[in-house]
Amino acid sequence: MKKTYLICCFLVSALGFAQTSGTLIVLNKSDDTVNFINLKTDSIVATIPTGKNPHEVAISLDGKTAVVTNYGNAKERGNSLTIIDIPERKVTKTIKLDYFAPHGIVMISNEDVLVTSEMNKKVLVVNIPLGYVTQEVGTGQEISHMVAYAGEVNKAFVANIGSGSVSVIDLDNYRLEKIIPTGNGAEGIAVSPDNQSVWVTNRAADFVSVIDIESFNIVDLIESLKFPIRVKFTHQSNLALVSNAQTGTVNVFDARTDELLHTISMEATATEKEPGRLFQQFEDSPVPVGILIHPNDKYAYVANTNADIITVINLETFAVEKRLKAGREPDGLGFTQITF
Repeated sequence: MKKTYLICCFLVSALGFAQTSGTLIVLNKSDDTVNFINLKTDSIVATIPTGKNPHEVAISLDGKTAVVTNYGNAKERGNSLTIIDIPERKVTKTIKLDYFAPHGIVMISNEDVLVTSEMNKKVLVVNIPLGYVTQEVGTGQEISHMVAYAGEVNKAFVANIGSGSVSVIDLDNYRLEKIIPTGNGAEGIAVSPDNQSVWVTNRAADFVSVIDIESFNIVDLIESLKFPIRVKFTHQSNLALVSNAQTGTVNVFDARTDELLHTISMEATATEKEPGRLFQQFEDSPVPVGILIHPNDKYAYVANTNADIITVINLETFAVEKRLKAGREPDGLGFTQITF
């Protein structure tokens, strides 16, 4: 798994992605669909059905397969993954799980994904060609939501909203190695590109915890107001972006010094309130959640869940450049080099 991860990173760096190309993959929770958006034309080129309330997506290292977690809702808990053939733009299979509320997902090879199960408090290894779970590890915590993968040390880091913590999973031995208290509402999580630290957004505490990846010690606490919910790193330019759902902003930090560089307003408002949408207590906020950084590091795409749009941030000017139309409640985002 480590070797495949490193080769992928090398290819991304070598190719450079000088132009903004490829396809943005957007999950629409309320529509139970995935949009494919051509990033050269900004147009939706395909809309594909998923299971109930798709939340997160992982893209295979070769860019040909998308794996979607069907989280479900309070009335109908999800327990499946939708597998999409990207070049063919069609669903090839649905993997049923004996676990409920699958949410966080990350690809660790062309065949295997890590998936969190909130209700079962577990991290699963799912083999896509086989179509079933090959390993499971308990997180020991409540509402295990998002997962990040550190390829160099072959560990998974799971953010647990209910316990305000991170579970460290040793993937060499498939065991729970450590539980790290971070802060109330630990949710967004990402491993820095240099594999030296893990950043965790504690949405109910309004700060980000920075964890040293070797010692598991918290080495810094960074304020990010209000309701920091996701974090993503640029690939080479040493920036960390944090979406703040309540304020409708994205904070940009220097990933080396943890200094706040910019606060970018989404400059959008929520659509008219309707039953079933999350975070309606945030009034007019467009509720920025999912973030995707284009491999060329020139643009960030932010899913504005309560405005049904994707806000595009220019990472050279740190300004909102444009908006892309999505379905209802866009959230999880993915990217492939394949263009339609």
